[in-house]
Parts: sequence; structure tokens; C-alpha cells
Amino acid sequence: MSQTPGAAPGPHDDVDALSTPQLMSRLSQQTSELVSAELRLAKAEIQESVKHAGLGVGMLGSAGVLTWFGFGTLVAAGVLALDVILPSWAAALSVAAILFLVAGMLGLSGKKQVDQVTPAVPATQASVQRDVETVKEARRG
Repeated sequence: MSQTPGAAPGPHDDVDALSTPQLMSRLSQQTSELVSAELRLAKAEIQESVKHAGLGVGMLGSAGVLTWFGFGTLVAAGVLALDVILPSWAAALSVAAILFLVAGMLGLSGKKQVDQVTPAVPATQASVQRDVETVKEARRG
């Protein structure tokens, strides 16, 4: 591959044939591209974590509200049970059981969503550290 003097080196040029200024230009360009790519990756990881956290918190909140209604229904069932009118308290107890069942399912689903939240920084930080070590090794060698 022949190259015009002063032209920027292409990605497939023979590195041994490049001048020091050309190599420095390539290093600057590739470092800039690498930093941009790492920032995009960090942003995507954080967005995914926030999405799971928001969904999980919403489900946990819903579970709390339904649990509150369940306790209210149990109180009503207790009052009706004192009345000894079997159909009324049995109906209230059934509603409470259904509310607690739904609250339990929402609570477990919400916990699962919150557990999926992963810290984005450590994964990206490890990748950046590997990149820095690679550049340092290349400069030494």
C-alpha cells in the first residue's frame, strides 16, 4: 500500500512503515474512539440498571398497597366473623386471601427485578483498566 506523504494512516497500513507523527496521530484517534465507546457502554449499562430498579420499586410499591388492603380486608373479616354470618366473613376472607396472593406474586417479581440491577461502573471500569494496561504495555514494548 503506498501512502501519500502527510496523509493520515489507514487502519490496515503496516505499522512498521509509519512515521512517529503518524503513529501518534493514530494513537490519539484510536484513544478518542476507545474513550467514546467506553462512555457509550457505561451509559447503556446505567440505563439498563435504572430500568430494572424502577420496575422493581414499582412492583414492590404495588405489593405494599395490596398488602395494606389485605390487612384492611382481614379486619373487616374479623368484624364480620364476630357477627357469625358465615357467608359475609367467608367472602371477606376469600378477598383477603386473593389480595395477599397477588401481593406475594408482585413482591417476588419486584424483588427479582431489583436483584437484576447490576452496578455499571465496575464492569466498565475493569474494561477501561484493561485498555490502559494494553496501551502501557504497547508503549513499553
